[in-house]
Amino acid sequence: MTLLTASQPLHSLYDAALIDLDGVVYLGPRVVPAAPEAVAKARAQGMRVAFVTNNASRTPAAVAEHLTALGVTAAADEVVTSAQAAARLIAERFPPGSPVLVVGDTGLRQAVRAHGLRPVTTIHDRPVAVVQGYSPRLGFDLAVEGALAVAAGALFVVSNNDATAPMGRGIQPGNGSFARVIAHATHQEPLVAGKPEPPLHEEGVRRTGAVNPLVIGDRLDTDIEGAHRRGAASMLVLTGVTTPVDLLLAPPQRRPSYLAYDIGGLNEPHPEVLWDGREARCGGWTATVHSDRLLLQGSGERLDGLRALCVAAWQSGRVFAPDSLHEVTGILGW
Repeated sequence: MTLLTASQPLHSLYDAALIDLDGVVYLGPRVVPAAPEAVAKARAQGMRVAFVTNNASRTPAAVAEHLTALGVTAAADEVVTSAQAAARLIAERFPPGSPVLVVGDTGLRQAVRAHGLRPVTTIHDRPVAVVQGYSPRLGFDLAVEGALAVAAGALFVVSNNDATAPMGRGIQPGNGSFARVIAHATHQEPLVAGKPEPPLHEEGVRRTGAVNPLVIGDRLDTDIEGAHRRGAASMLVLTGVTTPVDLLLAPPQRRPSYLAYDIGGLNEPHPEVLWDGREARCGGWTATVHSDRLLLQGSGERLDGLRALCVAAWQSGRVFAPDSLHEVTGILGW
């Protein structure tokens, strides 16, 4: 797996963009500065868009309203959430009207109800399943009810398994971290509905009618691996949780097709990285594999330097010490 070359802007090569939200379009309450113009320009060039998020706390309508307020025009039917995927997963296993204990927020409760199931909040309702999704208001009492129900035999489903979430104040615990409370207490591992599992991206493809979609995200373990599982191209942005060192250490199933500072890379060509078996060259940079280290020389656009490092690291098949990778990416200012 290596980085792909695009002599034309990506919006002209792919018919739809499946765009993650947290860390790509916004960080907590703040929009990523490049996002409004980037999405509008891609749309103007005929690219279809679906916003595909592992966050299950809000309804699609609320997400669309938030996006529009930030300057990124969106309709509710363009928003695909992990709450919808989780509710569908349960509805496929139990008859309509079945009680489901919801350990989460409004978006998750509405998704459960929309799939013909009955949201409940206590074990006394004899839930057939427990579904957990991220909520900034998640309380201990509700988590206890969920744990009791899972221990009694209810199916355990989580909207996503993200360990962290990029927020306005920094990287904070995500739903996967909170889900460990119930999993640890009951010794039951949950079914995961969100990325990198296929349902979210598949729903995005259905809604856009895409034949050749491009997945855009900030996480290697969800967005990029999810794209690999579907056989889709992907673009990693560096506005979220993934660091350059994370990228250099990525296993094959978590390596993106393209690399960009931010979502603006959707509307740009992407340069070729040349690899001759010993060194990788991109722009004015040359990355060389020397024993157990990566070396970088040159000057120019620092993203080209990171591209060269990625190809050298990945093609060499070696695993490099994180300290040495911090040192070499420090040359580029990361």
